Amino acid sequence: MINILLQTTISLNVDDWGIERFSLLAQFLSDSRDVDGKPRFSVTARNRISAGQPDPVLSTLEDSDFDEVWLFAVDTGDGLTAQDCRGLSRFRQRGGGLMVTRDHMDLGSSLCTLGGGLGAAHHFHSKNKDPDESRRRVDDPYTSSILWPNYHSGANGDFQRVHVVGAPHPVLQDPLASGGLLRFLPAHPHEGSVSAPADDPAARVILEGRSAVSGTRFNLAVAFESSQTIGPAIAQSTFHHFCDYNWDVGSGAPSFVSEAPGEGIKTFPEALRSTRHYVHNVALWLAGKLPA
Repeated sequence: MINILLQTTISLNVDDWGIERFSLLAQFLSDSRDVDGKPRFSVTARNRISAGQPDPVLSTLEDSDFDEVWLFAVDTGDGLTAQDCRGLSRFRQRGGGLMVTRDHMDLGSSLCTLGGGLGAAHHFHSKNKDPDESRRRVDDPYTSSILWPNYHSGANGDFQRVHVVGAPHPVLQDPLASGGLLRFLPAHPHEGSVSAPADDPAARVILEGRSAVSGTRFNLAVAFESSQTIGPAIAQSTFHHFCDYNWDVGSGAPSFVSEAPGEGIKTFPEALRSTRHYVHNVALWLAGKLPA
């Protein structure tokens, strides 16, 4: 089996985006079976123990038996210590796969301290700003308290049509979809910003979204290919592509979420099937188990 760690950058808080709000993702991966009917993934889901102190799991990842880590940066800037970042970097240097995601404005900005190109791939309002200055502007005009980056791909609970960039990456292959490629992911009112670092030849943008407000195209996912010295990775624009509320709004959200949800995912099951297929592909690819 492939051993997966699903990990947030905050400690337990029932009124925040803790790991408990990614239970549908964890269940889907745990329920996946191979051609012989055997479980394909072993899933561990956890929050960090406490802020400001090295996390006992993240800081020692290179010594763990995990094959890949899905890191949900849901903090406001203090979610990773220097020891945690070293643990993540060494984990990838020993061949481990990483999927690293965040959200709007400065949410998850502790990712900026990650090495191996992953920190550089994530742009925030106050740190590592998008090198394209024309993109440093508000896209979501409805939630005025949230500034750029905040690409509006739709309401929570709705879906967005996605656009493949360049040669289709293996994680985007979907034989059940029209055209054989990924078509849908969950929408979110204010997605974050990612790009391929200009000095990293192993990184490229593989997927784009389009703002439902301005029509602006924005990056959804950046893939980092593996080599003999480093494992594969994906930088994703928002953790809302993976959380319970965006797969099923009936799961509920923290009390500070004020935007009215949609029903697109509920009324169009193909969008959730597409999302789950993407998750399955990413999990296999990060473990080196997805054919090119």
